[in-house]
Amino acid sequence: MRTADRRIVLGLHRSGHARDLLEAAADLGINHIDTAANYLHHRSHEVLKTTAGDLLPNFSVSTKVGFFPEGHSLDPARLRTAVEQAVKDLGREPDLVFLHNPEHSTSDTGRLGPACAALAEIARAGLCRSWGVSTWDPRPLMDFDVPRPDVLMVRAGLLVGVDVLEAAEALATRWCPSQVWGMSPFGGSTAQEVWERFDPGVFLRRAASVTKVQAAFRSAYGLPRVDAVAVGTDNIDHLRELTGALAYEVDENVVHEYRQLLKARQLV
Repeated sequence: MRTADRRIVLGLHRSGHARDLLEAAADLGINHIDTAANYLHHRSHEVLKTTAGDLLPNFSVSTKVGFFPEGHSLDPARLRTAVEQAVKDLGREPDLVFLHNPEHSTSDTGRLGPACAALAEIARAGLCRSWGVSTWDPRPLMDFDVPRPDVLMVRAGLLVGVDVLEAAEALATRWCPSQVWGMSPFGGSTAQEVWERFDPGVFLRRAASVTKVQAAFRSAYGLPRVDAVAVGTDNIDHLRELTGALAYEVDENVVHEYRQLLKARQLV
């Protein structure tokens, strides 16, 4: 087994939660998996326990709460109940619990602060080790102050628009999380036509042998700068390819030039 590397998080969004995938991830040194209460038709936690409960002690597990069968909610009491249910369904306390896409309920302006305070209290009570906020679109959150989260998760990668990219960085500056994680590094799929039209290897140094998938994935760590990237796949070969991407280094000069181009296009 390879030395564990926390820079890759195996995301279970749209995943079948197959046992062989988790076994392969552990063998590749990936020791963190990320799920959510609403994944797999709101059955992710119990399916994980059933199919791979004995493997879960090998992983740090993060999950998310906020989406319920009847819709999204930032109600503190409901969030606490959801975390308590996650503990029962997983058979263990999650290492990290995210508030899931709170921008869905920010029209209820008084809710975000209490919701984050509730997760902070849940962590202090021992129902999880730490807490954070996972946001697909950080722009509606910019004017809110919350208790300092342990982790902020945002979209990352070459397909993130400059407005979302800058909002994510501004939010990280405002909230000062201990870590920032990225997600959705391929914008949904490596099969999108955009990955055929250009070579993202230009964003890496000394990358003559890198694949396009590896280059796009490795570049995501710099757009915005993140400590880890959560990526979802049920393909073990794809997962193995991604771990190989960590051997390459991002060319910060190229990333800077790219960001300048994005900004100039936005102004036009």
